[in-house]
Amino acid sequence: MEILGQILFIAVLAATGWLVYKRAILIKSTISLGKSEERTDQPARRFATMLRIAFGQKKMFDRPLIGFLHFIVYAGFILINVEVLEIILDGLSGKHRLFSPLLGSLYPVLIGFFEFLAAGVLIACGIFLIRRTIVKTERFQPARHREMNGWPALDGKIILLFEIVLMAAILTMNAADSVLQDMGSTHYTQTGNFLISQFLKPLFTGWSEPTLIIYERTAWWLHILGIFAFAVYLTYSKHLHIALAFPNTYFSHLTPKGEMNNMPEITKEVKIMLGLETPADSANEVPERFGAKDVPDLSWKNLLDAYSCTECGRCSAACPANLTGKKLSPRKIMMDTRDRLEDIGRNMQANGGNFLPDGKNLMGDYILEEEILACTTCNACVQECPILINPLDIILQLRRHQVMDESKAPASWNMMFQNLDTNRAPWKFSPGDRFNWADAVKIG
Repeated sequence: MEILGQILFIAVLAATGWLVYKRAILIKSTISLGKSEERTDQPARRFATMLRIAFGQKKMFDRPLIGFLHFIVYAGFILINVEVLEIILDGLSGKHRLFSPLLGSLYPVLIGFFEFLAAGVLIACGIFLIRRTIVKTERFQPARHREMNGWPALDGKIILLFEIVLMAAILTMNAADSVLQDMGSTHYTQTGNFLISQFLKPLFTGWSEPTLIIYERTAWWLHILGIFAFAVYLTYSKHLHIALAFPNTYFSHLTPKGEMNNMPEITKEVKIMLGLETPADSANEVPERFGAKDVPDLSWKNLLDAYSCTECGRCSAACPANLTGKKLSPRKIMMDTRDRLEDIGRNMQANGGNFLPDGKNLMGDYILEEEILACTTCNACVQECPILINPLDIILQLRRHQVMDESKAPASWNMMFQNLDTNRAPWKFSPGDRFNWADAVKIG
């Protein structure tokens, strides 16, 4: 029976590894569809940013209580995996608490620390679930934010319930294990009581040894299978940011947030218009497309941003256009970009790893013209993101395509463009009269 359990465990572990690997390769392939962009300069500064923002959760602590609770869940997820390592090795070897003889008296202290984290994760996830379902935090409500309808809203609740069940399983498993140790049951290594689970032992008072063993083994399998299922589910969920927050912050913009990337072709045209360059000095090929119409027109970093989005809604909650009731939601921009990537990924899977045109585009089929025109380019969304995602960069590139390739711009914008072209200013007066306002001020 023990050998059968080992074989089953190895099969499940191998299947989990294969599914995660396949999914990771697909995500990498879709991100690679993006245009190249240099993000390897200043490695020391980038590494420091990653440590401060991704590992240290710095921006989460802009709201101290929520930041603290999030850090507990984050730290618990990272550190409890050390115990998962022991469970995996137990499953492979057919042993029980393999590290106990190696660590001696330190072992119950270490497990006690993990239990403390598990209890913290359980409490924090419970609070987060209450905020979503009872308190109904505004930025998670579908009635106010249409992108949170259906799966996105359910996804956040599923993962919280998942964590609660996993933490409950590990704590009750340890409690049942301790009771079996007290009974002197074979196979259960004597380790002594653990920090938190010792208070759960009364739950198992009066249970027979066979029943306790069945419960302990069931909780053991539930916990490890839950971890494996979570690993696969993670690659389809917004919680992929657990892994991608680190590269995303490492490769983030190092320039000031208000600095926008100008198109070199347009910059040269402006310099010619201002007399700073001559046409001969600026021989330049016209790009195939201005801005972005679909995800391959965006950079690989834009696509990494989309997969990294936590859907926390801080960007949309700070967006002035969104606050005034306009359709623009920076969170939706990122979610739509990821949805398009997911559709392209399925297309590639069905066509031997190659993307065949499907008649759809990010602009129009996923993101509406009304959304991108509402953006004021204030950078509030960029400032608020806890993992340095830049929705504005995608919005600007989509808007450039609409204006420059599709000639779709509001009439007031076209008037401004005409004034810029003829008068070198947004206003309809001669360049020679540009500083008349200053003379008027002096006279006044």
